Amino acid sequence: MLINEATQAYALKHADDDVRMLALQGTKEAGVDLPLALQQIAGRQTARRKLPSWAAVDGIGYPPHLNMEQCSSEQTARYKAQVVGSLSEKGRFVDLTGGFGVDFYWMSQGFAERVYVEQDPDLCALVEANMATLALPCSVYRGNASVYLTEMEPASVVYMDPARRNEHGGRTYGIEDCSPNVLELLPMLKEKAHFIVLKLSPMLDWRKAVSDLGCVSEVHIVSVDNECKELVLVLAPRQPELQHLVCVNGGQVCDFIPTLGTKHSHPGNKTFPAVGIFKASEGPLFLYEPNASVMKAGCFAELEERFSVSQVAPNSHLFLSPDEIGDFPGRRFQVQAVSSMNKRELKVALADIPQANVAVRNFPLRAEQLRQKLRLKDGGSVFIFATTMADGAHQLFICRKIG
Repeated sequence: MLINEATQAYALKHADDDVRMLALQGTKEAGVDLPLALQQIAGRQTARRKLPSWAAVDGIGYPPHLNMEQCSSEQTARYKAQVVGSLSEKGRFVDLTGGFGVDFYWMSQGFAERVYVEQDPDLCALVEANMATLALPCSVYRGNASVYLTEMEPASVVYMDPARRNEHGGRTYGIEDCSPNVLELLPMLKEKAHFIVLKLSPMLDWRKAVSDLGCVSEVHIVSVDNECKELVLVLAPRQPELQHLVCVNGGQVCDFIPTLGTKHSHPGNKTFPAVGIFKASEGPLFLYEPNASVMKAGCFAELEERFSVSQVAPNSHLFLSPDEIGDFPGRRFQVQAVSSMNKRELKVALADIPQANVAVRNFPLRAEQLRQKLRLKDGGSVFIFATTMADGAHQLFICRKIG
């Protein structure tokens, strides 16, 4: 994709303008490819949110909307760069599914040689120009990843982010349903790469992925703003046992020692006894809600052991402690009151509370239904967690957020 000077100048001049209005207005400026200019304006506006370092550089070309939405964010790409940076091999980095090149740019830095592989000729031309603009020397291979792999010289790290859409444009999640099929390429990948790094759908069960692939040494569950974004696996044919399970949510990083047995498959054993009306004079009580990555990992027993917390109940995924735990991987709350659904108890517990943020965990009502039943407005500084205790009792934890 070549962008002439007139189109680049138009895109720069209108960088902050509404793309839809520009499309309606049209342009009579000579030499301007308006559809391509609008693509550049929209792409840069998306990049300001998703790829701020690139958005700050004039001369970066942007692909169509779908490619911009599918590419990694700068935040997750930088994290994957840390992952590959911790590996022992720094010779040759190969990205077999290059795409817009976001992961390639950050992950390949620090390697002696970088190879970008992509079968879309327009993306290849765009990325080749962008890497030159960003001063990152690399080799670009235009073609099929499977074909390149058969010819590939041994590499320190091979990275793959297989497309999670089928030929009809529908979403796919299974490893075998993505393109290229990593399972089919795995024998050759093991022969030619010291490490294989895979970015997979966050919808996948990480235990099944580890079992299906074999030789997985690290699992990274990556969340941004408490939304699970990526499942990143490091395969190490020379050291095939699982060594690390890392849960990441922004600055919260929790590294577990993983096992694939029942310890990770089921919640922990400690549960908090049912309580009646809670009074602050009885001593402090804190409630903890794990972040999205920890929830995805299902490491509830490990949370109990590491942070000395107790589950409210096996299916609640909420934890209690008399101690404030500053480094707990999730949200922290101080409990102000605990109440059953008894009207008299509720009247005491909710006195002077006109509004609250209501959440339900293993509870027979939806959050909106419960909020209406309690006659509360939405929002404010109070958080109410409704759940079912280990003995089957329904209780509300009325809290204030910490931090």
